Amino acid sequence: MRRSLWKPRTITLALLLSCLFATTLWAEDETGWSDTAELGYIVTSGNSESSTLGFKNTAARKWTNALFTLNAGGIRVETTTKTRVELSPGVVQETETAEKTAENYYLNGRYDRNITDRLFWYAGAGWDRNRFAGIDNRYTVEGGTGNVWYDEEGLKFRTLYGLTYTDQEDIIPNPASDDTFAGGRFSWDYLNKLGGNTTYVNIFVVDLNLDESDDWRGNMINSLAVAMNERLALKVSLQILYDNMPSLIVVGTTPVELDETDTIFTASLVVNF
Repeated sequence: MRRSLWKPRTITLALLLSCLFATTLWAEDETGWSDTAELGYIVTSGNSESSTLGFKNTAARKWTNALFTLNAGGIRVETTTKTRVELSPGVVQETETAEKTAENYYLNGRYDRNITDRLFWYAGAGWDRNRFAGIDNRYTVEGGTGNVWYDEEGLKFRTLYGLTYTDQEDIIPNPASDDTFAGGRFSWDYLNKLGGNTTYVNIFVVDLNLDESDDWRGNMINSLAVAMNERLALKVSLQILYDNMPSLIVVGTTPVELDETDTIFTASLVVNF
């Protein structure tokens, strides 16, 4: 496994901080900050005990010809298993074991700037962790261009085309793969308002490792939000994660690939600021 002489994780942090700092200095007409927070929490107790916490937050700052977004989120699931053992007739011992059964976190930022009404350039950086998919840390920097196909109040659609550089730390390193690599990215953002208070959003991203064509991954999020008033909404979403060359786990002494596909379903309360 080869290590790069330069650290994408350092560049990722620097680019995120630079984008955030630049938003306070850019001299042009500003339309202001906005923030959308989502929180979901489910608890079961009794014979079956588990807790699920999910959160997302999107902060955005707009100018006449530019947009900066900062996204953070995560899901954590803890499950308690009860074991009962008969020690003697009439005497039963019960033990409880709690463990995390899902964990996924991310942080990313992106700066978009218009070239024309239909064309823009962008630069961004991000970090994510999905230990149950074998990824301890993944740092990515990206840049490219995009097209705006629709930009109306009830319908928005844009496509993006970029180059990336990734530094991925697997929990079980794969000696056959490099942990730093250049890549290509294609994505789209789609929003459609269905009636007065319902909004459908589809986000799709596909990443390709330019050093190894079989190493590609996709991420699609479908969500439906129903507004209760100007500030509050209820939202359900389904995220599908696909990795054509998934990370490894070790069973005994044998390396085994994890599943290629993960799905995450969430229901949450949305607060708009």
